[in-house]
Amino acid sequence: MPRGKKIPKRVIAPDPIYHNLLIAKFVNMVMEKGKKTTAQEIVYGALEVLKEKKQGDVVKLFDTVMEAVRPSVEVRSRRVGGANYQVPMPVPSERQNALAFRWMIGAARARKGQSMMQKLSSEMLDILEGVGGTMKKKEDVHRMAEANKAFAHFARR
Repeated sequence: MPRGKKIPKRVIAPDPIYHNLLIAKFVNMVMEKGKKTTAQEIVYGALEVLKEKKQGDVVKLFDTVMEAVRPSVEVRSRRVGGANYQVPMPVPSERQNALAFRWMIGAARARKGQSMMQKLSSEMLDILEGVGGTMKKKEDVHRMAEANKAFAHFARR
């Protein structure tokens, strides 16, 4: 039982160009050391490259990318009778977005020899094709959940 009162979620404003909440959250995740303008340049630049290559509405393309990356199940450690089990559990929507952002940004940063804008756009293009570091991470998480399906009965609380 948690102590104290529940802390309310901060409401963030939609991004200034596309008026989309998801893109605003993504910009905030890309941001380092409070440099929001730099993060916006990176994200909007990557989205422009995506728009040029895939010919379509930027917001719809970004939604498609996010849909492809969001995990539906993950494993969580659960201690039962002195043993730790990896129990597959459904992922709440807020966490789905957070994990998707984290994996996408991590995979983009792991790429070598380009600007962050180019790395991010390349990662998004790879996601649309179903390849790349982000998709590998999602598949690994789903594979782990599938492998530990036998422990699903421990999920109830």
